[in-house]
Amino acid sequence: MQPTRRSSFARLTQKDLAAAIARHEMLYSGRMGGARAVFAFCDLSGLDLSNRNLADADFTGAQLEEANLSGTRLDSGSFFGADLRRANLAGASLRRADLRGACLRGANLIGADLYEADLREGTIAEKDKDGNLRVLQHTLKPAEMAGTMLNSANLERARMGGTLAVQADFTDAMMKGCKLVRANLRAAQLSGANLENADLSGCDLASADLSGAILIGANMTAANLQGADTTGALTESASGTLLVELARPIGEMLTAHARWVETNGGEGRPADVSRVDLRALETLAHRMLTALIAPGANFYGMNLEGVSMQGSNLQGADLRSAKLSGADLRGVNLSGAKLNHADLRDAKLGPLMISDSRLLPARLDQVSARYADFRGADLRRANLTATDFAYANLIDSDLRGANTGDADFTRAKRSASSDESFAAAG
Repeated sequence: MQPTRRSSFARLTQKDLAAAIARHEMLYSGRMGGARAVFAFCDLSGLDLSNRNLADADFTGAQLEEANLSGTRLDSGSFFGADLRRANLAGASLRRADLRGACLRGANLIGADLYEADLREGTIAEKDKDGNLRVLQHTLKPAEMAGTMLNSANLERARMGGTLAVQADFTDAMMKGCKLVRANLRAAQLSGANLENADLSGCDLASADLSGAILIGANMTAANLQGADTTGALTESASGTLLVELARPIGEMLTAHARWVETNGGEGRPADVSRVDLRALETLAHRMLTALIAPGANFYGMNLEGVSMQGSNLQGADLRSAKLSGADLRGVNLSGAKLNHADLRDAKLGPLMISDSRLLPARLDQVSARYADFRGADLRRANLTATDFAYANLIDSDLRGANTGDADFTRAKRSASSDESFAAAG
């Protein structure tokens, strides 16, 4: 079988496309006159499909080079063998989409949702006039993602076995449980990516940047890591001081700390867990940890629901994926901390009253809080200078009087009430 390019692509105009999308959206909403959008082997190059609902649409073998699909709902859509070179899919939803054999070279998938998407290899074949099978391809190899931008994308449980993703950018991507068996990730950017329980067996990660990545439970069997940068990568091994290395048992330290708080310093003593890896505790929910000394401590994935940490020093701490809903964090110092994917619903991050005339604002300056959930959180007067809130959920959060200078709110979710507090923020 010799590869060949299909010459019979039906070229659609923007008007044709708009009509087909309108019928698809009518079908999806249950209105009369609707019809599923079928763009199989159509030429949609350069056209605008942005911010529409095309879930379950058929794009098999379609040419979508440089098309605009940003913000479009494409869940369960079929892109088998499609040409998406340099297409704009930023913020698009492609949950459980079939992208086998698709060419995504140079495509923009920043912030896209590819949960359980299928990105494995695949080819399309058809019979020629003599009855022989001919493989269709878009000049480039199938399943190619070379140079693709997937910064902050959701690739949890996506299937990417055999994918060619040389120099692709997965910075801060969510890749839990991702199947990457034998994928080519040479020189790929995976800094800060969450690869917990991902299957990277047989992967080529030569010269890849894995600095700060989460590799807990990742299968790295036979992976090529020659020249790869794993500085600061989080694994099962301790990042910092182990609990067993502390001078006193951690339980005894926390009990003494709680007593110190309850008696206003009359009894007990404050706990200092600076740069300690606390993950083995799993939970500190509802504990009294006011004024805890914990700069650089590792709380990754821990249950801290309802914890009292008013005035605590958590500067540079790792709180990624931590559960902090309902936590009392008034006046806390989280400067430079990691809060990506953390749950901070209804958390108190407002100022702490030190005396009748003094308030201590919470510090979240230079914090990385991508995809963090701040719904209903109190962030009044907080220092949010240069904080990264990209893709975070800030619905019903209160930011009145907060310093938001140089903060990044790219695609952050907001409500009418949070917009009002944004307007009141400094």
